[in-house]
Amino acid sequence: MDNQKNVLIVEDHALTAFALKTSLKTLNFCKDIYEAPCAESAFQILKDNKIDLILMDLGLPDINGVEATKKIRENNSDVKIIILTSHCEKDEVQACLEAGINAYCTKDIKPDKLADVIQDVLNGSMYFDSSVSGFVMQKTSGSSPVQDKISVKDCYNLTQQEKRVLILLSSGFSNQQIAKKLSISINTTKVHVCSILQKMGVEDRTQAAIKAIRENIII
Repeated sequence: MDNQKNVLIVEDHALTAFALKTSLKTLNFCKDIYEAPCAESAFQILKDNKIDLILMDLGLPDINGVEATKKIRENNSDVKIIILTSHCEKDEVQACLEAGINAYCTKDIKPDKLADVIQDVLNGSMYFDSSVSGFVMQKTSGSSPVQDKISVKDCYNLTQQEKRVLILLSSGFSNQQIAKKLSISINTTKVHVCSILQKMGVEDRTQAAIKAIRENIII
């Protein structure tokens, strides 16, 4: 199949790697599946092969998954990276966001759910496990609700009004609340939100908020 993708599993625990590879083999959109027990091995595989998606453990024996992701991003901006970990520390999640991951999953994720996440990420979506998604949105909303002290970098050709809407939706405001805050109609608000999603290349407001903090768009 032309749309099949190559996947790299970066995992030092042999049993976990075996289970992941076994699950991936059942997915018709996976082509070649590579394995690396450490970051340095992963770097070499990436150098020698076309990899579309990486399942990355955080607790690697040489370089941790965050640093490995940063290094991979230096030369592989297009590869999708999904963190698979048993950790849910807030600082770690934040570091992963800043490193440029596409998804953050815990290792107790069900195989069918992981398959859905992989396919969604390959199609351009982002995903965060429910155990950390609340923290991600909290970080996105910032520590202060005073919106006039927050600004948006000139990215994605957003209009001034779209920037205001992005700040508010990233702070957890509903469309109705945004409309009231900006003194515009609910339909106009929806138009602005749709335009923001299209320009930022995301599918929903949560992804827009996550992308805004990950890329430091909101300052």
